[in-house]
Amino acid sequence: MVNKALLFLNGEVPKILPDTTNYEKIFCTDGAFRYLQKLNITPDVISGDFDSFELSQFPPETEVISTPDQNDTDFAKALQIILNKGFDNVDVFGASGRQQDHFIGNLNAAYRFKDQLNITFYDNYSKYFFAEKLTKLEGYFGRTISLIPFPECKNVTTKGLEYPLNKEDLNLLSRIGTRNKANQDHISIEYSEGNLVLFIIHQEYPILLA
Repeated sequence: MVNKALLFLNGEVPKILPDTTNYEKIFCTDGAFRYLQKLNITPDVISGDFDSFELSQFPPETEVISTPDQNDTDFAKALQIILNKGFDNVDVFGASGRQQDHFIGNLNAAYRFKDQLNITFYDNYSKYFFAEKLTKLEGYFGRTISLIPFPECKNVTTKGLEYPLNKEDLNLLSRIGTRNKANQDHISIEYSEGNLVLFIIHQEYPILLA
């Protein structure tokens, strides 16, 4: 089994849930705990400031970690906990939807941890993650794929997309790469400097994990 954790945040509630048996531990922030209760999912670890909870509300088998520091986001604090527990990979649900400033903050937190954790986000519409300098994808023929610089990315070259890039620069303030499409089953995306977030739109709603 891959050394992988599952993390739920307090964004839009997932319409289809991952197979929790594929993960070693389930983590959540205190805000997400409310909908996990309704979905009959018991987290292994819950973190947050617990302003609106009594500790007696949590299952006795769940580890409760208080993170009252207001100088960082709940997501960043949860990522630090996951890293401290020895995980290398984490799939994140509930990072987008609802209040969009939280979504931007969550991308910022993922950027800060991207060299220590392999973080993949899932929501009801897409899968997204920070791309490696050489990223290869398979099995996404026909899917819409967006390349978003964070905030810039240099010498981007793509193969297998309808609108290819050849050593071109992307910048969040001037040129981004939204709404491209995979016209081959094998895709490669390469760049030399900067950071790039890939969004892969799900073929159908609600989400299908691929």
